[in-house]
Amino acid sequence: MTFDSFHPSASTGPGSTGSPRRVLVLGGTGFVGQSFCEQWTRAMPSGSTLLVPTRRPARANAIRHLPGVVVEQADIHDETVLRRLVTGCDAIVNLVAILQGTPQAFEHAHVALPARLVQACAAAGVNRLVQVSALGVSPHAPSNYLRSKAAGESALQALGGALTILRPSVIFGARDRFLNTFAKLQALAPFVPLGGAHATFQPVWVEDVAKALVHSLLHPQRMPRLLECVGPEVYTLADLVRLAGQWSGHPRPVLALPGPLATLQALAMEALPGEPLMSRDNLASMEVPNVASGQLPGLDAIGISPASLRAIGPTYLSPGQGCARLDALRARAGRR
Repeated sequence: MTFDSFHPSASTGPGSTGSPRRVLVLGGTGFVGQSFCEQWTRAMPSGSTLLVPTRRPARANAIRHLPGVVVEQADIHDETVLRRLVTGCDAIVNLVAILQGTPQAFEHAHVALPARLVQACAAAGVNRLVQVSALGVSPHAPSNYLRSKAAGESALQALGGALTILRPSVIFGARDRFLNTFAKLQALAPFVPLGGAHATFQPVWVEDVAKALVHSLLHPQRMPRLLECVGPEVYTLADLVRLAGQWSGHPRPVLALPGPLATLQALAMEALPGEPLMSRDNLASMEVPNVASGQLPGLDAIGISPASLRAIGPTYLSPGQGCARLDALRARAGRR
């Protein structure tokens, strides 16, 4: 079997016809993965299965009880394990990504894994893969994140017509670690010193990205090879921080830091325990506008009208609104 022989209206995988019956979701316990799993279980054909491997089963608490979702403890970076997981699947969704780390960590997550996926798909006869990448990827981009994402896309090109790549801007939603983090920061700090304040973004709602993923599996013949996932408005990072403070009831002044001070701030954050709020690689990524190129189709090309941040943000950031009402219960249950 060669990947160039893929035809979207034909069988979607080993022993199946039409819509995929068994889908492997890598990164399915993450922010985008949880929304995708929830939407797929509402749209999926009867009898279909989502296989979600994870090294930490506790992270799957939010999805493990969804109908058709099978959670398995497994290390997807182990080549033998990955080939076993791929075998028998009709399609794969790869959501694995990291925002911070060493060059080796970016290579491991964004390049080596896609390369192993190509080999595993060839061995198992899987002819459908959807990859979530990012806006601004390029071999010549200023950050390890964007360069490694570009290398991952390049590794997947061997899949030919079997491949669809989604390139989202920054993704927001009730479980995000972006606006929520800035909202919590402003509840504690008198002002926000901000590196990359003038960087531009076109934020997209996580549910719209999840819809695009579902569409790519159910209607592959209607999917462009590359799809940019963006919302209707462009904001600077400073705009987004101000909105997060305003909607959460803790508006604070935003102090835009010049380049050298922004770098020092990021370096100090990297030295703190845990995942930093901002790294030097994040700052480098923000040198590239995180907005639609205007040269590739967007969500409207597949019938999705992207939601506005101003319509969705207050529903989860405002005190006592939306998911915020459940924060205390989630904290006690260990689900965040």
